[in-house]
Amino acid sequence: MTVAIVGAGPYGLSLAAHLRQLGVTTRVFGEPMESWRRHMPVGMLLKSRPVASSLAAPRPGYTLAAFQRARGERPLTGDQPVPRDTFVDYGRWFVDRLVPDVERVRITGIEPAGHGFVLGRDDGPEVEADAVVLATGLAAHRFVPAVLEDLGDDLVSHSAEHADLAELGADRDIVVIGSGQSALESAALLHEGGAARVRVFGRADRVRFAAPPEPGRPRRLTPDSPLGAGWTVAAAARGPAAFRLLPSGVRADLARRILGPSAAWWLRDRLDGRVPVRDAQTITRARRAPDGRARMLLRDRTGYQREVHADHVLAATGYRVDLAALDFLAPAVRRRIATVRGLPALAASFETTMPGLYVTGPPAATTFGPLLRFVHGTEFASRRLAAVLAARSRG
Repeated sequence: MTVAIVGAGPYGLSLAAHLRQLGVTTRVFGEPMESWRRHMPVGMLLKSRPVASSLAAPRPGYTLAAFQRARGERPLTGDQPVPRDTFVDYGRWFVDRLVPDVERVRITGIEPAGHGFVLGRDDGPEVEADAVVLATGLAAHRFVPAVLEDLGDDLVSHSAEHADLAELGADRDIVVIGSGQSALESAALLHEGGAARVRVFGRADRVRFAAPPEPGRPRRLTPDSPLGAGWTVAAAARGPAAFRLLPSGVRADLARRILGPSAAWWLRDRLDGRVPVRDAQTITRARRAPDGRARMLLRDRTGYQREVHADHVLAATGYRVDLAALDFLAPAVRRRIATVRGLPALAASFETTMPGLYVTGPPAATTFGPLLRFVHGTEFASRRLAAVLAARSRG
């Protein structure tokens, strides 16, 4: 049996390492850590703690801390933020040791064939596989509000389009749209990079920052977890299998609300007094002004409207999973995948309603909870899915 994994980010790499440990023939397609290198900005810090930032490996010795020790660094601990570049270098180190033969090609088509699939590729012959795992992440599912679409690509871009925010240019007036980590960290990086003026407008009722660590403070009554403190957060981190037993509508709501838009504690000092952040703002109109700048009309919770001009609008507005964005899926495959509010409906095995086709990573969050939106979720997903595929391989 051959398993094809489409995507070489944390979830695809972790799964491949587990499958190979179990003796399952596995082929991985994609550029390792591509989303982190090409769609996350230089200077970014991970929101997750160091303990929650390791790719799952089938045996000890391949954590983020092990990587840092291997190159002579003191491992990050506690609430110390993890630099994006450190995480990308760690991912490459993981690849070199556990998944060295990643095939750096783009998959152009997936079609059913007999009891399996045929995968088209952009540089060679088709590939036959008995099972396919989609580990493509969220890069293809960027969401930009329709109200901004008429501005044109030169005036509006999604935050995932920039590996370096400096390419937006210094000495420019930039408006950032969003209320979460991406919006606020992008605003901080733009300000620190020399933008003439940066402002943030978010739709959420208020911007939420995580509580800063307080060394020596007595242990709280609420439980802690690698993803943070609180009963609901701890339950999401520790109970993804139980999460799936909830009604589908409840799961979809909880997956959206738990660990929803918020910012890391270390961002507050980089914004306060430096970057204006306004919450409860809804864009009602956006157009290109005669001077070539963006002109937007925003309404707050009281109904008051303000007009805002900018040289560029950065939409840090997240992602909405839509299978139509995965244009390599043949219509015959896409039609057989049931969805829940746009996300694939998955069995306990991570299998879609198309037999032999599996989904892991953030698109699985509606089934298994918000844990699957974080690197820490690779442990649960890889172990369970690898066990399923190994059992299938044994017949």
